Amino acid sequence: MTVATEGDISPRETEVLQLLGAHLSNAEIAARLFISVRTVESHVSSLLRKLGVPDRRALAQRAVVEQPHREPAPLPAPLTSFIGRVRERAELADLIMKHRQVTAAGPGGVGKTRLALAVAAEVADQYADGVWFADLIPVTDPGMIATAVAGALGLGEQPGRDLTESVVAALADRQALLVLDNCERVVDGVALFLERLLAACPRVSVLATSQARLMVPFERVYQVPPLSLAGEPDAVALFLERAAAAGRPLDPPRHDEIAAICARLDGMALAIELAAARYPTLGLDGITAALSHPLRMLTGGSRADERHRSVRAVLDWSHALLEPADQELLHQVSIFVAPFTASAAAEVTESAMGVVADGLARLAEQSLLAVAASPQGTCYRALETIRQYGTERLSQAGELAGARVRHLRWCLTQAVDLGAAGPDWRARFDAVADDLRAALTWAASEPERRADAYRLARHLAELTFTRHLIGESQHRYEQASALADDPAATASMLRQAAAVAGCRMRGDDMYRLYRAAGAAARQAGGTAGADLATAAIVTYRFDTQFEQVPEPEEVIALITEARELAGDDPSARAMVALAEAGRMLTEAFGSAGDSARETVTRVESAVELARQAGDPLGESAALDTLTVAQSWAGDTFASAATARRRITLLSSVPDSPAKTHELIDALAASMESSLGAGDLPNARRWARQLADHPLLAEVGHRATAWLLVADALAGNAGDVLAASTRFLDAWRRAGSPARAGLGPPAAAVAMIHGLRDDRAAHGEWSAILHQLDASPWQTHGYGAVFDALLMLHRGQAEEAMERMAPEPGAARIPWIWLHWYVALRSEAAVLAGTSDARDRVAEARTIVAGNPVARAIVERAESVLDQDQKRLLGTADAFEAAGCPYQAARTMILAGGVHAARGAAVLADLGLAPMTVT
Repeated sequence: MTVATEGDISPRETEVLQLLGAHLSNAEIAARLFISVRTVESHVSSLLRKLGVPDRRALAQRAVVEQPHREPAPLPAPLTSFIGRVRERAELADLIMKHRQVTAAGPGGVGKTRLALAVAAEVADQYADGVWFADLIPVTDPGMIATAVAGALGLGEQPGRDLTESVVAALADRQALLVLDNCERVVDGVALFLERLLAACPRVSVLATSQARLMVPFERVYQVPPLSLAGEPDAVALFLERAAAAGRPLDPPRHDEIAAICARLDGMALAIELAAARYPTLGLDGITAALSHPLRMLTGGSRADERHRSVRAVLDWSHALLEPADQELLHQVSIFVAPFTASAAAEVTESAMGVVADGLARLAEQSLLAVAASPQGTCYRALETIRQYGTERLSQAGELAGARVRHLRWCLTQAVDLGAAGPDWRARFDAVADDLRAALTWAASEPERRADAYRLARHLAELTFTRHLIGESQHRYEQASALADDPAATASMLRQAAAVAGCRMRGDDMYRLYRAAGAAARQAGGTAGADLATAAIVTYRFDTQFEQVPEPEEVIALITEARELAGDDPSARAMVALAEAGRMLTEAFGSAGDSARETVTRVESAVELARQAGDPLGESAALDTLTVAQSWAGDTFASAATARRRITLLSSVPDSPAKTHELIDALAASMESSLGAGDLPNARRWARQLADHPLLAEVGHRATAWLLVADALAGNAGDVLAASTRFLDAWRRAGSPARAGLGPPAAAVAMIHGLRDDRAAHGEWSAILHQLDASPWQTHGYGAVFDALLMLHRGQAEEAMERMAPEPGAARIPWIWLHWYVALRSEAAVLAGTSDARDRVAEARTIVAGNPVARAIVERAESVLDQDQKRLLGTADAFEAAGCPYQAARTMILAGGVHAARGAAVLADLGLAPMTVT
């Protein structure tokens, strides 16, 4: 094998290789490089080929070899030098290396964050997967800790689990240090998050900074002391360095006077920095005089408050040096919890833009605001202690409520404007999201602001759904339902929350929320029939998504209640009819004959009722049930047509969580039904749409599952190998769940490695398959199909016959695999020379009629039996037309002669090993 040199690898491939070496998933690489997951898969496939390595693991090892120096840890870059703290750095570093969770605790302004960042940078080389930093300053809700950490890791939410589970899955196999900064405002939420994280991620350590202990059993606290004033006087060194940076170095230094000032400031780093920044204009004598200002101290409070007094004294002093207009501006902008622009400040303060911009510049010059560039323009941010100081001042002046009202009004305007998506929508949302959340937290606690809180919760629910933060979206819809004054609005919000829960694959939540929507609808004086019926429908449509499916008796009682409440409401009657048909389908599943046909008729009636009611989402749900009923009745092609009809129906429905939930489910159903009908092009089309769906971007093992199956049956080995890396990586990060639904893709990948004659990889994927699924489907359904395909490729017709020995009816082959099973069984019989081969071919021809791939396999088997080469070669064209190049190549090889050479060339182009003919 020719291995690529460094020059053969493109710059983009080099970036991908480096990130593979850092153990990032394809989704994380895509987010880091601002490219699609599909493009990452293509680069990974190219690297596998160019570097001549067998799998993703080898690529990661190669990356380590070729990139001996790991990228710098993604820590915030300090804007100023770090002074002193030699002893503290050594002590804290030693604790981190010995304990998995260390809290650097101390009062605000003591320098916890700077110390933590310095120590994290020093110990970064001890963590193979680096150091990650999450700032919790913007977080006002203890339940949003995972959101902040996921943002730092570049993660999105995954359907089927919350963001905490996503973070745990991402870090499960990593050796990393996570720095959580400013935990004091959400201590309880941090404690709960860390309990789950550290229990599930044995090689992850956490360094937290907080004004208060987290109070968890595994916590090791390091009390960050003030800067030293004796021995090596770090406080004096800090003052001197910052004064010089401000433009007026001390010459001579006058250490004693500086030490006295630092002592007056209790060695607090923030206070010293603010004092040094004023040195060019005040001098040491002016600073000393300013420290005598009566506002420098706050009286009373606990011992903890005593530690805060020196910080407040410095802030009082700094505040007193401002002009009254600048003081007021500092108070007003402290209402923002995230970086803000001058235009935002102008709106919230109801001031002229020019006046505000000038005032913000003065505050920034005096180190009371930090300045940074952003896509929205120049942004300002107050340090948290200064921001809290400003809000205290507002409260003391009786102006805090008014400022919050103006901030809330601004947030509502931002939320409405964000409803009109644009190319920079994501950045605009991220820039204001924390302020929206903070405004909602306040408004929800104020009875007179309940209406505004409801509006903001509703908008935030919609925005977070669009942003694919679907866990938060469900929470916000439920919050909106609790804030709504109108029971009808409550019911509406609960329905939306249920739909989002469906997108998250949370069956229990869907059931609970639809039942709650029904109760609210009754309170509103409307009919609860549709909601209660929908709750019942959820129990059989999405039964695999429940932690605990309700007992049949409970569901039957629910349907009975829904029927009684439906009245003359067309939509409610349609949903009740669907619930009854679904219950009938569940109870009678597995029987045949009249029972199957009667069920199909009942479901068709529900579909028509929903159509007449003008309820496209209800009609989609009914069509979904109809696809199941038709396949159960043996009408594969009607089932496929119904699934396609469902997608067509949904294409004209306005976007909403309920539409999105139905569409994802419809794509999966269409893919499966197309596969069962032998329509590989459409099966691949639907599977690709699922793989590319943004809500499934982080769950690669689910998103790519059926795409792997469709590509494997077509023989597209390159595509299978590329997508399988995403599948395997995502599956392992999810905790390697054992689920039967993930068996087909594992079997498909194993078969492709077998067709490539890669025995080691085939064995590895076969082991994964047995770990995933031990159900009868793996034995007699898809497992038999993929095994037979490989055996026939290797010329093992007799082994294939033995693998498919059970009659289809006796083995109860699932409808998706029935045609494939029957067709391959007939070909194996012919190639093995069994006495009943012709009978099996004739029987198979009847069963697979209408399936282009299965029919061509049976036609090929009969042509071999009759030694009719012209007819045999005709099946090659049929396979090509059906999107199955592997079977077309196999046909040419079976034809022999010059045709065999052409077929072998096609197999080589597909990346497959030569076929054996016996």
